[in-house]
Amino acid sequence: MKFHSFLIKYGEIGIKGKNRYIFEDALVRQIRYALQGADGEFLVHKCHGRVYVDCEGEYDFEETVESLKKVFGIVGICPVVRVPVAELEQLKQDVVSYVDQVYEDKNLTFKVEARRANKRYPVNSMEINCAVGEAVLEAFPETKVDVHDPDVRLNVEIREEVYIYSKIIPGPGGMPIGTNGSAMLLLSGGIDSPVAGYMIAKRGVEIEATYFHAPPYTSERAKEKVVDLARLVSAYAGPIKLHVVNFTDIQLAIYEKCPHDELTIIMRRYMMKIAEHFAKKDGCLGLITGESIGQVASQTMQSLNATNAVCTLPVYRPLIGFDKKEIVEISEKINTYETSIQPFEDCCTIFVAKHPVTKPNLERIEKSELNLTDVIDDLMKTAIETAEVIQIRQNKA
Repeated sequence: MKFHSFLIKYGEIGIKGKNRYIFEDALVRQIRYALQGADGEFLVHKCHGRVYVDCEGEYDFEETVESLKKVFGIVGICPVVRVPVAELEQLKQDVVSYVDQVYEDKNLTFKVEARRANKRYPVNSMEINCAVGEAVLEAFPETKVDVHDPDVRLNVEIREEVYIYSKIIPGPGGMPIGTNGSAMLLLSGGIDSPVAGYMIAKRGVEIEATYFHAPPYTSERAKEKVVDLARLVSAYAGPIKLHVVNFTDIQLAIYEKCPHDELTIIMRRYMMKIAEHFAKKDGCLGLITGESIGQVASQTMQSLNATNAVCTLPVYRPLIGFDKKEIVEISEKINTYETSIQPFEDCCTIFVAKHPVTKPNLERIEKSELNLTDVIDDLMKTAIETAEVIQIRQNKA
């Protein structure tokens, strides 16, 4: 059966009161962005507190649904058949035809839920419910009415046209991108940080990203892997501005001048400083990392405290209480896992200490960093000034 539209159901947006239109408009924008890569022409519009996607001409149904399933703010996607407004007899036939084509197995219970948005229609909602329900029972004797817990809810909406729908495809939930400010994601080639970006974007936060590259110790392919991950996340999060920072000279200076068991912590602190510089410059309201308590040496409570100490912006860690298994499951769901496990090392894994400190003392770390005093300002300045900016979109970079 050919569906002509999708009714988009949203959740939390509905309780936003007088600001609801801001969230609806953001949702419409994000739907338009998501559908850019889908085959077909689409009209996305609001009508009487509803959001619709009208499909003009031929389109790829599966591809369209997959695109809509990546839009935060959507809780349900309802494929709709639109027919002209007609007298009750014709309406009954249209609904019977819909049931016949959509449900191969007619051994089901159903309830008709009519909504007469067009008050000029001469028959009221209760009368439509009764007449249409009777017609379905007559056409398919194996069906039964169940008004409390039906297998199928037959929605019939009388508008400028008649909208008939019954299936609800689950959406991702959350809030539309851009309704909760922006934040800077520290993106690596690992499993965790793309998932952290996805999680924070799900709450309506627009994301930018910073990646630390260490040539020649990390290959160009490692950088391409991170660009690929950013593109996969952008399918959900919208366009992402990716800052690629050459971190090699800073890492070598830390390696040369600081205790080796503190390498990872000191390195993380300078990463946070640089990411925060870009975040403040672009008006971001916080930093995002993929850290989870106790997962590795640099993610103990003491280590997180030491890295937080260099930041004035808040640091958001959406995966803080997740087990690795839970993080992997989300990465598989959002299609980043296979890219994350490609064997191209990033700078964190190249310069890792054999026996890293797990309970760093902040005063001792700050004292060790004094060894860098004569070089670090120039190295930081160069790293920031030579950073490459890549504009990432879901289909191209």
